[in-house]
Amino acid sequence: MKILFKGAKVFPISSEPFVGDVSVEDGKIKEVGENLVFDADQVIDLKGKFLFPGFVDAHSHLGLYEEGVGSFYASDGNEMTDPVTPDVRAIDAFNPQDPAIKRALHGGITTVMILPGSANPIGGQGAILKLNPSIVDKMIIREPAGLKMAFGENPKRVYGEQKKAPSTRLGVAAVVRNYFLKVQDYMAEKELAKKEGKPFTKRNSKYEIGEMVLKGEIPARIHAHRADDILTAMRIAEEFNFKFVIEHGTEGYKIVEILKEKKIPVVAGPLLTFRTKYELKDMTMKALKILNENGILASLMCDHPVIPLEYSSIQAAAGLRYGSKEDDLLKMITINPAKIIGMDERIGTIEKGKDADLAVWSGHPFDMSSKVESIYIEGKKISLD
Repeated sequence: MKILFKGAKVFPISSEPFVGDVSVEDGKIKEVGENLVFDADQVIDLKGKFLFPGFVDAHSHLGLYEEGVGSFYASDGNEMTDPVTPDVRAIDAFNPQDPAIKRALHGGITTVMILPGSANPIGGQGAILKLNPSIVDKMIIREPAGLKMAFGENPKRVYGEQKKAPSTRLGVAAVVRNYFLKVQDYMAEKELAKKEGKPFTKRNSKYEIGEMVLKGEIPARIHAHRADDILTAMRIAEEFNFKFVIEHGTEGYKIVEILKEKKIPVVAGPLLTFRTKYELKDMTMKALKILNENGILASLMCDHPVIPLEYSSIQAAAGLRYGSKEDDLLKMITINPAKIIGMDERIGTIEKGKDADLAVWSGHPFDMSSKVESIYIEGKKISLD
């Protein structure tokens, strides 16, 4: 299928906006420019409309904490029976019939990384999905895509209430260290069996995913709000030499120099929400400006359902009030999360060769009156009804 989007105000993200055209062939962007000549099967007149890449959310519980279920505790986002559950997979609880998915499309979202919640220090496996409503297996573009971990108040509260470890920050850190020590032992046993030419008969799904982390095949995705929790996560990652991303990073602006020095990505947010616990007391929208001005690779999450994913652009727009630049905020919901999840060669900008994930807006997404009029994933129009 060949499509020519004609006469839109195009926001490539990777370059300045312009009024022009985008051609699409076989689900990929073929050309971007002015007055394109293209033998299209369909020409779509977008005069007066705004064309953006599909937005990306690098940290979501969409389809896990379903709308209408009633509460977090009735959802499938957290396996709160064991502090160490690396073997659980978000896709096994994902419900593609969650009505929030359709609403997310109305907000211009086309790609999400879904993750288990933050009850457990070692919480489970995330996946990257495109929101082309279907069975989950057809929505996956990478799985596993990261191992969720958590520091701070959440695991303390969950297991403290059960009168079991970990109930303190030092207990949480110990659980994480002990897990990776066991993974190292597991890897050593596997390597020894290989050297001796023997079959390895002790396969364990809890350690297989940890091995992927220690080999650098997937990153740890570490929930941490307070500055001290971020530093603990950093310390442990360096002890075991694995890649990681900080999730939330509420107080990351307090230690921005070390984040910059260590080149640590941050998926910030949600920031338009009530300060429900002690570790959020210093939450500020000014953090976005500080992170961006210091060159931190940062994206902005909704932490759906904390903020419904359909309001991604509205949360980003709020950053303008606190001094952030429009360009920086747009990157935080497009190319930056694409880089963080390792998908920037395919998504996040409107450029030749990338997936044709496109959203047609009636106006600028940061204008409260603007809405998505149509949306395309890999060149296919997705129903918004």
